[in-house]
Formats: sequence, C-alpha cells, structure tokens
Amino acid sequence: MKKKTYIFVVMLMMGCSLSVQAQNDNTDREITVTNAQGKEEVIDLPEGMTSELDSLLYLYNSKTYLKPDTSCNFPDVNPLYSKEVYKDRLNRIPSVIELPYNDVVQKFIDRYSGKLRHSVSYMLGAQNFYMPIFEQALETYGLPLELKYLPVIESALNPKAVSRVGATGLWQFMLPTAERYNLEINSLVDERRDPVKASYAAAHYLSDLYKIFGDWNLVIAAYNAGPEKISKAVHRSKGQTDYWQIYPYLPKETRGYVPAFIAANYIMNYYCDHNICPMMTTLPAKTDTVVVNKDVHFEQISHVLGIDIEQLKDLNPQYRRNIVNGSSEPSALRLPSSLVNNFIDHEDSIYAYKVDDLLNKRTEVVVNEDTPSYTTKKSYSHSRHSRHGRKSSRHSKKHTKKVTVREGDTLSEIAERHHTTVKKLKRLNGISGNSIRAGKKIKVK
Repeated sequence: MKKKTYIFVVMLMMGCSLSVQAQNDNTDREITVTNAQGKEEVIDLPEGMTSELDSLLYLYNSKTYLKPDTSCNFPDVNPLYSKEVYKDRLNRIPSVIELPYNDVVQKFIDRYSGKLRHSVSYMLGAQNFYMPIFEQALETYGLPLELKYLPVIESALNPKAVSRVGATGLWQFMLPTAERYNLEINSLVDERRDPVKASYAAAHYLSDLYKIFGDWNLVIAAYNAGPEKISKAVHRSKGQTDYWQIYPYLPKETRGYVPAFIAANYIMNYYCDHNICPMMTTLPAKTDTVVVNKDVHFEQISHVLGIDIEQLKDLNPQYRRNIVNGSSEPSALRLPSSLVNNFIDHEDSIYAYKVDDLLNKRTEVVVNEDTPSYTTKKSYSHSRHSRHGRKSSRHSKKHTKKVTVREGDTLSEIAERHHTTVKKLKRLNGISGNSIRAGKKIKVK
C-alpha cells in the first residue's frame, strides 16, 4: 500500500512539474490582454518575439562582431512611465505610418523593455549589419523606412530563422510568396536567407500590398496573415478598413502583429529610457561578389584562400549545402573584398582541390553487366529440405583484374578505359590523392 501511495505522489509531482513547464512555454509564446469590456484575451506572439537569445548569439556575425558594452553603467531595471509619456514618445517618432497607443501596444512595449530587454540589446547591435540593406530596398520602392523594423518582430534579425510553419529568413517568407517574388529555392539554394535579395522581395511585396489596401496598418497585418485573411476580416466587419475596427475578426497572431510593430518602433528609438545598452559592434570588413560558372564547395574555397568556413556561410547564407551551384547557372559568391583578387588568381586551384571527394555527383555511370551466379530454386530447395544434402555456395569468388599504368596516364583516363570510376579505383587500390606512378600495377576490377 505504501509503495502505491509513493508512486501516486511521484506521478502527481511530475504532473505538476509538467503543467508548470507548459505554462512557462505558453508565457513565452503568448500574452494576455484585458479588453474594454474587462474580458481577458490571449494573443499569440510574433515569431521574432519568441527567439532564444542563446541561438542569436551563436550566429557568426554575433560571435565575431558583437560584444557586450562593459562600459555601460545602466542598472538592469526597467523604469515605468505614465500612459501620457508613452503616447508622447510614439507621437514624436518621425513616421508616415500611424503609431497609436493603447493597452495592447503597452503590453508589447512591456515585453520588449522587460522580458526581451537582452534580445533588444542584441538587435540594437545587429541592426548595424542589416538596417542599411533594409533601408536601401525600402527606398528603392518608395516605402516608409520605419518598415525596416518588420524583421525585428519577424525574425529578431536572425537570417537563419525558420518558423514553426516553415517561414524562413530575416523577412520570414513562406515558400509560395517567395517563389512569386522570384526568390530561388531548391535543394542547394534558398534565397529567402539572402539578406539582400529577400529585402528587395519583401519591399516589392509590401508595395503590392499597399496597392491593394491603401493603409499601412492593414499592409503590415497582411504581411503577417496574407491578404486573403485581411480581406475576409474587412468583409466580416461590414467593410471597415481600420485595423483596430477589424481587430476582433483577425487571427490571434495578427491581432498582436501591428501592436508588436508599434512596440518595436518604440523600443528601437527609446531603449536608453529603459536602461537597455546596445551590444557594441565592429562592422565586418567590406565585401564584394564574384561570379562562378562551376560548382564549388566552401571547403575548396576555405582551403585555398584561408578563409573560415563559418564566415563563408555567413556571407552566403542562401547556399544550403555549402555548395555554390555555378554549373546550373552563373552564381554569385560573396567574399571579403581583400580576397576577391585571390579567388580570381587561384580559381583553377580552388576547383581542383579534393574535387572527387567534395563534389562527387557522377554525370555518367556504367551499368554492371556481370551475369549473377545464383543457386537454382530447385537445388536451393533440395539443400534446404534434405537432411544429408550439402549446402550450395551462394557466392562465387570475385575475379580481380590488374593493369599497368602507362606514362602520362591519369586515374580518370584509366577509369574511362575500363568502364569504372575514379572513386572505385581509389577504393580498390587504397589511393588517397590523384597522382599515380607509371609502371605500377593497379586493380581495375
């Protein structure tokens, strides 16, 4: 009896523990607001407000170019202000887009200035990498520059961010929208992770949404939920075109999206008033691109040019398998400016380095035409069921063929002559490099 009681208590404690953990997980992904009628409402947080700071600080740019500001003497305390102060500060932000105040907006300001204050510190440092790109793309399409804070709530400025539903990159493009705006996505490339191309695609998309809705708050909501859901909300609200009037008809996350955007504009402008210190930034070296017309692996570039593979990944996040697929079409490779001429001068050496190991996708294969030596069904059956019958052999001994290497021969030439591959020759003969000595006998079969 005592044992049963003990097990029940342990299970009860475990259940309580799991329940508390689930509650904590929920508080990281949603907030609760009280509406004008005093009813509590749960709103899903945008993806960028649920990002783990540890994962952000692990990014190459973060590790290499961001450091905590040790000279910062602010206390890690979030001051509280009156409603009028928040309203006045929002009103003073130079913005074409309306940035009004209400209790929902306040909840999101509190989240950024409180629980997410260290993430804000990271984003204030990381914005030095990305804001000039965002601003240039928005400027090209004649859009309000305050839209540059959309990636703050979308991805927390993480170019490798992938949401629970598969939205990817700084601007969190879903696959259909990305393809509609000419971002290439296949097994080797995902241009949603390219900060430049994705920023121009996002600006183009935002421009098209404004042509549909003519209101920036509806545009921002449509960027999150899709234009169809916003149009449905407008229809259900009897034709209202004010975001705050169609609010009850929106999906849970979209109800928080415009308030989060307003709060992001607030915190990125008034972080000092909340004792938040930006991480100190050392800007990366200048970069430039070269066009490659062959497949090339990052390891080939890294070995010959002496550049860290992690830096190559960071400069070229669109390449999913560390391979620039230049053989499909001319492809851009971004490098530090100081290495561009080195790449051009040593291009042949780069393509040649460990090419068989790193880029071993065969363009032609030889079908094995050996006649298998199988035991007939009858004899197999006899040997299986006869007590005194001998077991038949299932495998015949392999025949080995050797040839003598001629002067000037290469492994690829020998492989072609004997209908095999360089990889097989190397495995048969224990060859690690690409050089072979004339007069040496090697196995070809």
